[in-house]
Amino acid sequence: MRSRVIQPPVIKLPAWRRRVLLIVVMAGFAALLGRSIYLQSMHKGFLQKEGDARYSRSMKLPAHRGMITDRFGEPLAISTPVESIWASPPDVQATPQQISKMATLLKMKPAELNKKLANNPREFVYIKRRIPPELAKQVMQIGVPGVFMQREYRRYYPAGEVMAHLVGFTGIDENGQEGFELRYQDWLSGKSGSRRVIKDRQGHIVEDLEAVKVPQDGHDLVLSIDRKIQYLAYRELAHAVDQFKAKAGAAIVLDARTGEVLAMANLPTYNPNNPVNMAGRSRNRAIVDTFEPGSTLKPFTAAAALESGHFTPDTHIQTAPGILRIGPATIHDAHPQGMLTVAQVIQKSSNVGSAKMALTLEPQYLWGIYNHMGFGSPTHIGFPGEASGRLRNYKNWRPIEQATMSFGHGISLTLLQLARAYTVFANDGELKPVSLLKLKETPVGQQVFSAKTALAVRDMLELVVQPGGTAPRAQIAGYRVAGKTGTAHKLGPGGYLADKYVSSFVGLAPASNPRLIIAVMVDEPSSGQYYGGTVAAPVFSAIMAGALRMLAVPQDAPNDNIVIPPEDAPEIKEVV
Repeated sequence: MRSRVIQPPVIKLPAWRRRVLLIVVMAGFAALLGRSIYLQSMHKGFLQKEGDARYSRSMKLPAHRGMITDRFGEPLAISTPVESIWASPPDVQATPQQISKMATLLKMKPAELNKKLANNPREFVYIKRRIPPELAKQVMQIGVPGVFMQREYRRYYPAGEVMAHLVGFTGIDENGQEGFELRYQDWLSGKSGSRRVIKDRQGHIVEDLEAVKVPQDGHDLVLSIDRKIQYLAYRELAHAVDQFKAKAGAAIVLDARTGEVLAMANLPTYNPNNPVNMAGRSRNRAIVDTFEPGSTLKPFTAAAALESGHFTPDTHIQTAPGILRIGPATIHDAHPQGMLTVAQVIQKSSNVGSAKMALTLEPQYLWGIYNHMGFGSPTHIGFPGEASGRLRNYKNWRPIEQATMSFGHGISLTLLQLARAYTVFANDGELKPVSLLKLKETPVGQQVFSAKTALAVRDMLELVVQPGGTAPRAQIAGYRVAGKTGTAHKLGPGGYLADKYVSSFVGLAPASNPRLIIAVMVDEPSSGQYYGGTVAAPVFSAIMAGALRMLAVPQDAPNDNIVIPPEDAPEIKEVV
C-alpha cells in the first residue's frame, strides 16, 4: 500500500499583518541604528574611557633620584630598586590559605590584609611598599588575581648618622624632608614617566601600547665634604661630648683657601636610614643655632683697633686691677693682669683690655667691621633654616654694650659664621664666601683688613696656643697653630645662666701658610670643666692633626714643638 506524505498547511497572513510586522522589524533596526549613532557621536569619549578602564592601564615609570656624593664621588645618598605590592580589591580572588601565606611573607596580620582587600570599592590600594625584589617575587608567586607588583626606589645613606644633618633624608615617596634632600628636591628628583599597556584579569601585560611620557632621571649633587675628614670630625666631637657630658656639640672644617666646607659634624644626631625619635636631633646646629661667641670675637676687635691706626701689636693697655666699671656695670678679667700689649690682650684673653680698645673706636666704625665680617647676616650657603645671628645697629649701642660686644657678649652668631670670619686671618685680610658644594675654581672674597693687620693678628693667635696662652692643648706636633678660645655663659629666658656655658675654639694651621680652619663648639659641658681651652681646644687639635695628615700638608715646625703645661699648672681662663 503506498504511503502518503502529508504536507503541513500553509498559513497565509493577511497582507495588512505582513505590512505591520515589516514595519515593526524596520523600526527596531532604525532604533538600533539611531542608538548606535547616538552613542558613537555623543558618548564616544565616555564609552572609550569605560572600555579602557577594563583592560587598559597607565603604568607609572619612576625616575631615578640623583645621587649625593662627597667631593671625591663617594656616595652619601643613593637610590636602590625596590618593589611595592598593590591590589585592585574588586578584582582580588584569594582563598584564606593564600591570604595567610601572603600576610606571613609581608609580616602582616591576616586581619589587617583582609581589611585592605575585602569590601573595598577602590581600584588601587597599597598592601606593602618598598620591599626587597626577592620578597616581592615570592608574594607574586602565590598567584592571587588582582594583586600586582610595582617598581620603586628606596633611598639609602651609607654614612648614616655621621652625615645625617647635611644630607637629610626622604619620605616614603622619595620627597626630601631635611638637609640637601629637601633643599635640592627638584634637582635630585627628576620627573616620572608613564606608559599605556593592556593587561588581562590576572595583571599580566598582554600588549605594550605606547610610551606616553619618558621619565627624566634626577641629577647628581656633589658636596664639598671630604667623607674621611667628616668621619674624623664626628668621632672626635662625639668623644668630647661624651667625656664632658655635654648637651650638644658641633664642628666645622673649612678649606682656608676656597671656603669649601670639608666637614660639618653635629651631635646629637639620628639615623637617616630609619628616621625615628628625632625630637631635637635633626637640627644642623652649626648652621641653624646661634650662640654668644665669647672671647673668640676678640681677634676682630684687635684687628679693628690695628686697622684704625691708633694701635700697634706692641701698644700697651693698662688692665689692672682686672676690673672696668662703666656706669653701674662692671667688666671682670678671670685672671687680673697689669700692663699688657695688644698681643698679650689676645694671648691672655683680657676682657678689660679688649673693652678698652673697643671704647676708643667710633661705634659706627666698629659696627662696620663686624658687619663686613658677615655678623648678623646669613652666609647664603644654601642650607634650609640657616640663621642670620644678631648684630644690633650701632645707633642703639650704649658704652657698656660696645665694650661687652668687643669680647663676644651681646652679639650672637652661628658656628659657620664664626668659622668663615677667621678666613680673613688665613687670606691676608680677605673674607672668603663659604660653600657646601664642590667648587670648580677659587672664589674671590671681600677685602676687610689689610694684609699687614691680618698677619699681625695671626701672630697674636699663635701666642694663644703657646705656654702662657689660654689654649696650649690646641698644639699639634710638627705644625704651627693659631687660634682663640671662647667660654661664655648661656643666655636663658631670664638672663645669663650661672652654671651653663658654651665652650668654643676656632683656629687655623699651618700658621705659616694656613690650609684649614676648624671651629668647635660644645654646648653645656657638665663634668665640672667648661673652659674653651680644656673642652674645645683638644677637639680642634685632634681633628686638625688628622686632617692635615690626610691632605699631606707639609709641616712648618719641628716635631718637638709642643710644650704643654703640667696637669697641676694653673690654667689661664676666660669667661664672659
